Amino acid sequence: MKKKVLILITAAFAGLYSCKSDKKTIDISISPEAGASFKQGEAVKIKASYPDDLKTDSVVYLLDSVKIGSREDSSAFTLNTDSMPLGSRLITAKIYHAGQIQETSTNITLLAAKAPQLLSYEVVNTFPHDTSSYTEGLEYHNGFLYESDGGYASEAEGRSSLRKTALATGKVLQQADVDPQVFAEGITVVGNKIVQLTYKEKIGFVYDKATFKILSKFSYTVGREGWGLCNDGQRIYNTDGTNRIFVLDINNYNQTGFIDVYDDQGPVNNLNELEYIDGKLFANVYTTNNILVIDPKTGAVLQKLDLTNLYPEPRSEPAEVLNGIAWDASGKRLFVTGKKWQHLYQIRIK
Repeated sequence: MKKKVLILITAAFAGLYSCKSDKKTIDISISPEAGASFKQGEAVKIKASYPDDLKTDSVVYLLDSVKIGSREDSSAFTLNTDSMPLGSRLITAKIYHAGQIQETSTNITLLAAKAPQLLSYEVVNTFPHDTSSYTEGLEYHNGFLYESDGGYASEAEGRSSLRKTALATGKVLQQADVDPQVFAEGITVVGNKIVQLTYKEKIGFVYDKATFKILSKFSYTVGREGWGLCNDGQRIYNTDGTNRIFVLDINNYNQTGFIDVYDDQGPVNNLNELEYIDGKLFANVYTTNNILVIDPKTGAVLQKLDLTNLYPEPRSEPAEVLNGIAWDASGKRLFVTGKKWQHLYQIRIK
Protein backbone atom coordinates (compact mmCIF):
# COMPACT_ATOMS: atom_id res chain seq x y z
CA MET A 1 0.00 0.00 0.00
CA LYS A 2 2.78 2.36 0.93
CA LYS A 3 4.53 1.59 -2.35
CA LYS A 4 1.37 2.42 -4.34
CA VAL A 5 0.99 5.79 -2.55
CA LEU A 6 4.63 6.60 -3.17
CA ILE A 7 4.26 5.77 -6.86
CA LEU A 8 1.17 8.04 -7.15
CA ILE A 9 2.93 10.95 -5.43
CA THR A 10 5.98 10.50 -7.64
CA ALA A 11 3.78 10.48 -10.73
CA ALA A 12 1.98 13.61 -9.58
CA PHE A 13 5.24 15.47 -9.06
CA ALA A 14 6.49 14.27 -12.43
CA GLY A 15 3.31 15.60 -14.09
CA LEU A 16 3.62 18.92 -12.26
CA TYR A 17 7.25 19.26 -13.29
CA SER A 18 6.30 18.40 -16.85
CA CYS A 19 3.64 21.20 -16.90
CA LYS A 20 6.08 23.73 -15.48
CA SER A 21 8.80 22.76 -17.91
CA ASP A 22 6.45 23.54 -20.82
CA LYS A 23 6.58 27.25 -19.87
CA LYS A 24 9.87 28.13 -21.48
CA THR A 25 11.46 31.53 -21.06
CA ILE A 26 12.16 33.01 -24.48
CA ASP A 27 14.93 35.42 -25.24
CA ILE A 28 13.19 38.70 -26.13
CA SER A 29 14.32 42.30 -26.42
CA ILE A 30 12.93 45.69 -27.40
CA SER A 31 14.19 48.73 -29.25
CA PRO A 32 14.98 51.61 -29.04
CA GLU A 33 17.68 51.06 -26.44
CA ALA A 34 17.13 52.36 -22.93
CA GLY A 35 17.93 56.03 -22.44
CA ALA A 36 17.61 57.03 -26.09
CA SER A 37 16.54 60.64 -26.66
CA PHE A 38 14.06 61.91 -29.22
CA LYS A 39 12.72 65.35 -30.13
CA GLN A 40 9.00 66.00 -29.76
CA GLY A 41 7.32 65.33 -33.10
CA GLU A 42 9.91 62.74 -34.07
CA ALA A 43 8.46 59.29 -34.84
CA VAL A 44 9.74 56.54 -32.53
CA LYS A 45 9.99 53.05 -34.04
CA ILE A 46 9.27 50.44 -31.35
CA LYS A 47 10.05 46.81 -32.09
CA ALA A 48 10.01 43.68 -29.96
CA SER A 49 12.50 41.04 -31.11
CA TYR A 50 12.18 37.31 -30.46
CA PRO A 51 13.15 33.99 -32.14
CA ASP A 52 11.87 33.54 -35.70
CA ASP A 53 10.27 30.19 -34.88
CA LEU A 54 8.14 31.59 -32.04
CA LYS A 55 4.46 31.55 -32.93
CA THR A 56 2.90 34.63 -31.32
CA ASP A 57 -0.75 35.46 -30.85
CA SER A 58 -0.03 39.19 -30.54
CA VAL A 59 2.47 41.78 -29.34
CA VAL A 60 0.91 44.56 -27.27
CA TYR A 61 2.77 47.85 -26.74
CA LEU A 62 2.25 50.12 -23.72
CA LEU A 63 3.43 53.63 -22.92
CA ASP A 64 3.65 54.29 -19.17
CA SER A 65 1.38 51.23 -18.61
CA VAL A 66 -1.28 52.48 -21.07
CA LYS A 67 -1.89 50.44 -24.23
CA ILE A 68 -0.92 52.33 -27.38
CA GLY A 69 -1.18 49.59 -30.01
CA SER A 70 -0.51 45.99 -31.01
CA ARG A 71 0.94 43.82 -33.75
CA GLU A 72 0.36 40.18 -34.72
CA ASP A 73 4.03 39.70 -35.57
CA SER A 74 7.42 41.29 -34.96
CA SER A 75 6.80 44.28 -37.23
CA ALA A 76 7.61 47.68 -35.72
CA PHE A 77 5.07 49.96 -34.10
CA THR A 78 5.39 53.71 -34.74
CA LEU A 79 4.82 56.05 -31.79
CA ASN A 80 3.66 59.56 -32.66
CA THR A 81 5.16 62.09 -30.22
CA ASP A 82 3.62 65.32 -31.57
CA SER A 83 1.61 66.20 -28.47
CA MET A 84 3.20 63.97 -25.84
CA PRO A 85 4.39 65.41 -22.53
CA LEU A 86 8.17 65.61 -22.34
CA GLY A 87 10.54 63.65 -20.13
CA SER A 88 11.27 60.02 -19.39
CA ARG A 89 8.68 57.59 -20.78
CA LEU A 90 8.46 53.85 -20.15
CA ILE A 91 7.75 51.60 -23.15
CA THR A 92 6.71 47.97 -22.61
CA ALA A 93 6.06 45.12 -25.04
CA LYS A 94 3.90 42.19 -23.93
CA ILE A 95 4.29 39.08 -26.09
CA TYR A 96 1.42 36.59 -26.03
CA HIS A 97 2.22 33.03 -27.19
CA ALA A 98 0.91 29.54 -26.41
CA GLY A 99 -1.14 30.79 -23.48
CA GLN A 100 1.84 32.59 -21.98
CA ILE A 101 2.78 36.26 -21.58
CA GLN A 102 6.32 37.62 -21.56
CA GLU A 103 7.23 41.25 -21.39
CA THR A 104 10.22 43.48 -21.89
CA SER A 105 10.67 47.20 -21.31
CA THR A 106 12.81 50.16 -22.28
CA ASN A 107 12.70 53.90 -21.66
CA ILE A 108 13.18 56.98 -23.80
CA THR A 109 13.57 60.68 -23.04
CA LEU A 110 11.44 63.07 -25.04
CA LEU A 111 12.96 66.54 -25.52
CA ALA A 112 11.54 69.79 -26.85
CA ALA A 113 11.36 69.90 -30.64
CA LYS A 114 13.64 72.93 -30.95
CA ALA A 115 15.72 75.37 -28.96
CA PRO A 116 13.80 78.10 -27.11
CA GLN A 117 13.13 81.27 -29.05
CA LEU A 118 15.20 84.11 -27.56
CA LEU A 119 13.01 87.08 -26.62
CA SER A 120 13.95 90.72 -26.30
CA TYR A 121 12.30 93.36 -24.13
CA GLU A 122 12.08 97.04 -23.34
CA VAL A 123 11.59 98.78 -20.00
CA VAL A 124 8.30 100.68 -19.91
CA ASN A 125 8.34 101.92 -16.29
CA THR A 126 10.50 101.72 -13.19
CA PHE A 127 8.96 101.66 -9.71
CA PRO A 128 10.44 101.65 -6.20
CA HIS A 129 10.80 98.27 -4.46
CA ASP A 130 11.39 97.71 -0.75
CA THR A 131 14.99 96.51 -0.33
CA SER A 132 14.07 94.67 2.85
CA SER A 133 11.99 92.17 0.84
CA TYR A 134 13.73 88.92 -0.08
CA THR A 135 11.19 88.31 -2.83
CA GLU A 136 9.89 84.74 -3.07
CA GLY A 137 6.43 85.27 -4.57
CA LEU A 138 4.87 88.19 -6.42
CA GLU A 139 1.36 88.77 -7.81
CA TYR A 140 -0.64 91.75 -9.06
CA HIS A 141 -4.35 92.01 -8.27
CA ASN A 142 -6.83 94.89 -8.49
CA GLY A 143 -4.22 97.62 -8.55
CA PHE A 144 -1.92 96.26 -5.84
CA LEU A 145 1.13 94.02 -5.59
CA TYR A 146 1.10 91.08 -3.19
CA GLU A 147 4.52 89.85 -2.17
CA SER A 148 5.89 86.98 -0.13
CA ASP A 149 9.09 87.99 1.62
CA GLY A 150 11.25 85.02 2.69
CA GLY A 151 13.68 84.63 5.54
CA TYR A 152 14.35 83.30 9.00
CA ALA A 153 14.46 85.75 11.89
CA SER A 154 17.85 84.36 12.94
CA GLU A 155 19.48 84.90 9.52
CA ALA A 156 20.44 87.80 7.28
CA GLU A 157 17.22 87.81 5.25
CA GLY A 158 15.22 88.54 8.40
CA ARG A 159 11.74 87.38 9.32
CA SER A 160 9.33 86.27 6.58
CA SER A 161 6.17 88.22 5.80
CA LEU A 162 3.22 88.59 3.47
CA ARG A 163 2.83 92.10 2.06
CA LYS A 164 0.47 94.28 0.07
CA THR A 165 2.25 97.19 -1.59
CA ALA A 166 1.43 100.21 -3.71
CA LEU A 167 2.79 99.90 -7.22
CA ALA A 168 3.66 103.56 -7.78
CA THR A 169 5.49 104.13 -4.49
CA GLY A 170 6.58 100.66 -3.36
CA LYS A 171 5.11 101.51 0.05
CA VAL A 172 4.00 98.55 2.18
CA LEU A 173 0.30 99.09 2.85
CA GLN A 174 -0.40 95.90 4.77
CA GLN A 175 1.86 93.26 6.27
CA ALA A 176 1.50 90.00 8.18
CA ASP A 177 4.66 88.64 9.77
CA VAL A 178 5.14 84.89 9.54
CA ASP A 179 6.33 82.64 12.38
CA PRO A 180 10.04 83.54 12.88
CA GLN A 181 10.97 79.86 12.56
CA VAL A 182 9.37 79.65 9.10
CA PHE A 183 10.81 80.67 5.73
CA ALA A 184 7.98 81.89 3.49
CA GLU A 185 8.01 81.03 -0.23
CA GLY A 186 5.71 81.40 -3.23
CA ILE A 187 2.17 82.80 -3.14
CA THR A 188 -0.86 82.78 -5.38
CA VAL A 189 -4.16 84.64 -5.09
CA VAL A 190 -7.19 82.37 -5.41
CA GLY A 191 -10.43 84.34 -5.24
CA ASN A 192 -10.54 86.07 -1.86
CA LYS A 193 -7.70 83.97 -0.46
CA ILE A 194 -3.90 84.01 -0.66
CA VAL A 195 -2.09 80.67 -0.57
CA GLN A 196 1.52 80.73 0.65
CA LEU A 197 4.10 77.93 0.78
CA THR A 198 7.05 77.50 3.11
CA TYR A 199 10.59 76.50 2.17
CA LYS A 200 11.43 73.44 4.31
CA GLU A 201 8.70 73.40 6.93
CA LYS A 202 6.29 71.23 4.85
CA ILE A 203 3.29 73.45 5.56
CA GLY A 204 1.27 76.02 3.68
CA PHE A 205 -0.87 78.95 4.86
CA VAL A 206 -4.20 80.19 3.55
CA TYR A 207 -4.89 83.87 4.27
CA ASP A 208 -7.96 86.04 3.94
CA LYS A 209 -6.94 88.40 1.13
CA ALA A 210 -8.60 91.44 2.72
CA THR A 211 -7.43 91.06 6.33
CA PHE A 212 -4.29 88.85 5.99
CA LYS A 213 -5.72 86.71 8.77
CA ILE A 214 -4.64 83.06 8.56
CA LEU A 215 -7.74 81.02 7.75
CA SER A 216 -6.10 77.60 7.70
CA LYS A 217 -2.89 75.64 7.35
CA PHE A 218 -2.27 72.58 5.22
CA SER A 219 0.39 69.88 4.96
CA TYR A 220 2.71 70.29 1.97
CA THR A 221 4.29 66.98 0.99
CA VAL A 222 4.26 67.24 -2.80
CA GLY A 223 7.75 68.50 -3.67
CA ARG A 224 11.10 68.13 -1.98
CA GLU A 225 10.74 71.78 -0.85
CA GLY A 226 8.20 74.56 -1.32
CA TRP A 227 9.23 77.14 -3.96
CA GLY A 228 6.92 78.89 -6.46
CA LEU A 229 3.15 79.08 -6.95
CA CYS A 230 0.67 80.42 -9.49
CA ASN A 231 -2.77 79.41 -10.81
CA ASP A 232 -4.83 79.53 -13.99
CA GLY A 233 -8.21 79.80 -12.25
CA GLN A 234 -8.76 76.04 -12.30
CA ARG A 235 -5.54 74.56 -10.93
CA ILE A 236 -2.45 75.61 -9.01
CA TYR A 237 1.08 75.17 -10.36
CA ASN A 238 3.96 74.59 -7.95
CA THR A 239 7.76 74.32 -8.24
CA ASP A 240 10.22 72.69 -5.86
CA GLY A 241 13.59 73.67 -7.37
CA THR A 242 13.78 70.76 -9.82
CA ASN A 243 12.56 70.63 -13.43
CA ARG A 244 9.15 69.40 -12.29
CA ILE A 245 6.07 71.62 -11.97
CA PHE A 246 3.39 70.00 -9.83
CA VAL A 247 -0.29 70.51 -10.55
CA LEU A 248 -2.39 70.95 -7.40
CA ASP A 249 -6.11 70.96 -6.73
CA ILE A 250 -7.12 74.59 -6.35
CA ASN A 251 -9.35 73.83 -3.36
CA ASN A 252 -7.48 71.29 -1.22
CA TYR A 253 -3.89 71.69 -2.57
CA ASN A 254 -3.40 67.97 -3.18
CA GLN A 255 -1.40 66.87 -6.20
CA THR A 256 -3.38 66.00 -9.32
CA GLY A 257 -0.54 65.77 -11.84
CA PHE A 258 2.85 67.13 -12.85
CA ILE A 259 4.74 68.65 -15.79
CA ASP A 260 8.40 67.84 -16.47
CA VAL A 261 10.12 70.81 -18.09
CA TYR A 262 12.64 70.19 -20.90
CA ASP A 263 14.27 72.21 -23.62
CA ASP A 264 15.92 70.67 -26.69
CA GLN A 265 18.98 69.65 -24.64
CA GLY A 266 17.48 68.13 -21.51
CA PRO A 267 15.74 68.93 -18.21
CA VAL A 268 15.77 72.53 -16.97
CA ASN A 269 16.24 72.60 -13.19
CA ASN A 270 15.94 75.29 -10.51
CA LEU A 271 12.50 76.43 -11.62
CA ASN A 272 11.34 78.94 -9.05
CA GLU A 273 8.79 81.81 -9.06
CA LEU A 274 5.87 81.28 -11.42
CA GLU A 275 3.24 83.30 -13.27
CA TYR A 276 0.46 82.14 -15.58
CA ILE A 277 0.16 84.45 -18.58
CA ASP A 278 -2.17 83.92 -21.54
CA GLY A 279 -2.07 80.14 -21.43
CA LYS A 280 1.66 79.80 -20.76
CA LEU A 281 3.76 79.39 -17.60
CA PHE A 282 6.51 81.94 -16.97
CA ALA A 283 9.22 80.72 -14.59
CA ASN A 284 12.29 82.27 -13.02
CA VAL A 285 15.33 80.00 -13.16
CA TYR A 286 16.95 80.42 -9.74
CA THR A 287 20.49 81.92 -9.68
CA THR A 288 20.16 83.03 -13.33
CA ASN A 289 18.79 86.10 -15.09
CA ASN A 290 16.48 83.98 -17.22
CA ILE A 291 12.71 83.72 -17.38
CA LEU A 292 11.37 80.74 -19.33
CA VAL A 293 8.06 80.51 -21.19
CA ILE A 294 6.72 76.96 -20.83
CA ASP A 295 3.92 75.05 -22.53
CA PRO A 296 1.86 73.66 -19.59
CA LYS A 297 0.51 70.84 -21.76
CA THR A 298 3.87 69.31 -22.67
CA GLY A 299 6.52 70.95 -20.48
CA ALA A 300 8.42 72.26 -23.52
CA VAL A 301 10.43 75.45 -23.05
CA LEU A 302 9.13 77.61 -25.89
CA GLN A 303 10.95 80.88 -25.26
CA LYS A 304 13.64 82.39 -23.05
CA LEU A 305 13.97 85.96 -21.80
CA ASP A 306 17.46 87.01 -20.65
CA LEU A 307 17.22 89.95 -18.22
CA THR A 308 20.94 90.30 -17.50
CA ASN A 309 21.01 93.90 -18.70
CA LEU A 310 17.95 94.87 -16.69
CA TYR A 311 20.00 95.06 -13.50
CA PRO A 312 23.62 94.41 -14.47
CA GLU A 313 26.09 92.99 -12.01
CA PRO A 314 27.81 93.93 -9.79
CA ARG A 315 24.57 94.94 -8.12
CA SER A 316 24.18 97.59 -5.47
CA GLU A 317 23.85 96.19 -1.97
CA PRO A 318 21.71 94.47 -0.78
CA ALA A 319 20.31 93.33 -4.15
CA GLU A 320 20.60 89.63 -4.99
CA VAL A 321 19.20 87.40 -7.74
CA LEU A 322 16.33 88.00 -10.11
CA ASN A 323 13.08 86.57 -8.70
CA GLY A 324 9.54 87.82 -9.03
CA ILE A 325 7.07 87.89 -11.91
CA ALA A 326 3.66 89.58 -11.75
CA TRP A 327 1.07 89.98 -14.49
CA ASP A 328 -1.67 92.59 -14.71
CA ALA A 329 -4.16 90.61 -16.78
CA SER A 330 -6.56 93.50 -17.43
CA GLY A 331 -3.87 96.05 -18.28
CA LYS A 332 -1.58 93.52 -20.01
CA ARG A 333 1.40 94.71 -17.96
CA LEU A 334 4.34 92.53 -16.96
CA PHE A 335 6.33 93.32 -13.80
CA VAL A 336 9.63 91.78 -12.67
CA THR A 337 11.96 92.31 -9.74
CA GLY A 338 14.55 90.51 -7.61
CA LYS A 339 15.45 89.69 -4.06
CA LYS A 340 16.07 92.97 -2.20
CA TRP A 341 16.17 94.94 -5.43
CA GLN A 342 15.73 98.70 -5.29
CA HIS A 343 13.40 98.65 -8.26
CA LEU A 344 10.47 96.80 -9.77
CA TYR A 345 10.34 97.04 -13.55
CA GLN A 346 7.44 97.03 -15.97
CA ILE A 347 8.74 95.49 -19.16
CA ARG A 348 7.27 94.79 -22.57
CA ILE A 349 8.33 91.71 -24.47
CA LYS A 350 9.09 92.50 -28.09
